[in-house]
Amino acid sequence: MVCTAAFFDIDGTLFRNSLMIEHFKKLIKYEVIDPSLWHNKVKYVYEEWDKRFGDFENYLETLAQVYIEELRGVNKSNIDFIAAQVINVNGDMVYKYSRDRIEWHKNLGHKVFFISGSPDFLVSKMAEKYGATEYRGTKYLVDENNNFTGEIVKMWDSENKQKSLDEILSRYNIDLENSYAYGDTVGDLSMFRMVGNPIAINPNRELLISIRKDKNLSEKTQVIVERKDVIYKLKSNVEIL
Repeated sequence: MVCTAAFFDIDGTLFRNSLMIEHFKKLIKYEVIDPSLWHNKVKYVYEEWDKRFGDFENYLETLAQVYIEELRGVNKSNIDFIAAQVINVNGDMVYKYSRDRIEWHKNLGHKVFFISGSPDFLVSKMAEKYGATEYRGTKYLVDENNNFTGEIVKMWDSENKQKSLDEILSRYNIDLENSYAYGDTVGDLSMFRMVGNPIAINPNRELLISIRKDKNLSEKTQVIVERKDVIYKLKSNVEIL
């Protein structure tokens, strides 16, 4: 049976922050991660981004390196409660436009897929909260004792998202021309190129430039910007300052 699908990135597209960042904060709160690591390795990069001198991706990469290393050797079951807390406390911190679109797709009987660079054990809980059909996230590998190994199978770049998309397409008969994709960075380009209805939500500069360079994408991509209580629909050729 042919179906229509909606592919959603989470961080920056649905969720107004990063699930991993919120989890990192709570791991520090519960002293699973040494609070001094924030001050010694992450705080400066965060402050540079917060003052808009630095780049968010640099901040995220710096934090991720500490996060992955500090989870090494930790038993996955020991952080399940903290992971659940992230969704319970922060799971409603989403863009109104994205939340409404998920409900719109579900009401029409569309398949909804979450494909995110955040840890799979967080993405799974977000998928459950919003009733996604399936999800894919960055895999944090564990050993035979269910301890994190420090190895990951990342899902934040376009190439690895494409592998997950291919796996989903092998299982579902999806009408791609009438399907949708929602994202905010160049990691979502593979989703955009695959469907007939790509929607860039609060896109970063790199994604917007990439869309404008691709004639096909430029013609079919809708740009959504949500700020305060206003949602703007823009054309992809909007002036970049």
